[in-house]
Amino acid sequence: MSPSSKFRSHMLREIFEQPNAVLQTVLAMYSGEAGSNGFDGMSQVAAALQGLKRIVIAASGTSRHAGIAGKQMLESMATIPVEVDYASEFQHSPALTGPETLVMVITQSGETADTLGSLRKAKANGATVIAVANVSDSSIMREADARIETRAGAELAIPSTKAFTAQLAALFLFSLWIAEQTGTISRDQARSQVAELLKIPRQIESVLASEQRISEISGKYARVDDFIFAGRGIHYPIAMDGALKLKEVAYVHAEGYPLGEVKHGPLALLDESVVTVILAACDNNDPDSVVRYEKSLSGAKEIKERGGRIIMVANDGDTNVTKIADDVLYVPNAPELLLPILEIVPLQLLAHAIATLRGNDVDHPRSLVKSVRTD
Repeated sequence: MSPSSKFRSHMLREIFEQPNAVLQTVLAMYSGEAGSNGFDGMSQVAAALQGLKRIVIAASGTSRHAGIAGKQMLESMATIPVEVDYASEFQHSPALTGPETLVMVITQSGETADTLGSLRKAKANGATVIAVANVSDSSIMREADARIETRAGAELAIPSTKAFTAQLAALFLFSLWIAEQTGTISRDQARSQVAELLKIPRQIESVLASEQRISEISGKYARVDDFIFAGRGIHYPIAMDGALKLKEVAYVHAEGYPLGEVKHGPLALLDESVVTVILAACDNNDPDSVVRYEKSLSGAKEIKERGGRIIMVANDGDTNVTKIADDVLYVPNAPELLLPILEIVPLQLLAHAIATLRGNDVDHPRSLVKSVRTD
């Protein structure tokens, strides 16, 4: 199968399929009866909540970045401590799990060897395991105690795009479910949050409408070989995934950091040869988000003073960032915990455009496979 004539690659087509991937995932999880949709086996998870002390998330690559965002969602809404580990490390670690631990494994394919090993380790130690995967009949989904099926559809390009945003939507809904079960939010509050999530597909479409502008901006950076991506709070894992996408398809050095940590070493690297991509979208209704935004502006100014070039991801209409950044990629306003689903889209488009300008095969990056089935 080749990409349709409208798109230059499977990756670009899958980026444009994200509104539907998110919508279908939400509809599958939030309607119908458990067992006939994408949110299955929750009775066992509900039972495990009695005496639950922590949640551990094990995943690799892009799925791990979704897990880190999920940690922020779970801790914000359900106030349960969450740890996130590399699946490749967790499966061989002395980490203690048991009935007081809920383990979540996340994978697009459901066949990732390290993640499957993590599931089996957790179950052998007596933990309840919930799987998030995009393939309903995969090994991980069959072996887990409970399952969340994302409805992104088949992903043909090796770089994961629509599966990632579907995972973020699924983790947001799961966090709401846990919060309802533990009584930290009410049913009405949960419904209000779902209503906000249902706005996201249309908002993704508005970001996708800026593809041509992002392609033009990418021309300025197509020959840059060093990038730093940075964000605070829930925006940090999106910085990491933006960096990963650029590494995967453009073959350039790119690292993701919490923005505050840039001062603790990476700042020494920054000059006119390095581009810093700063995630500065903000929820003005969230005081903590506003504080992070103000600190992000301060950090961006410091980088600019050192001669660094800056791309910022910011809300539509934000004029503060235009005084600092060389270029701005805009996203609509949204609640803090939902902004990541929007922020990653321009970063995916940026990576695709830069890789294309460098003459790379974005669907089949060198040395990479879609599903890592050996560890």
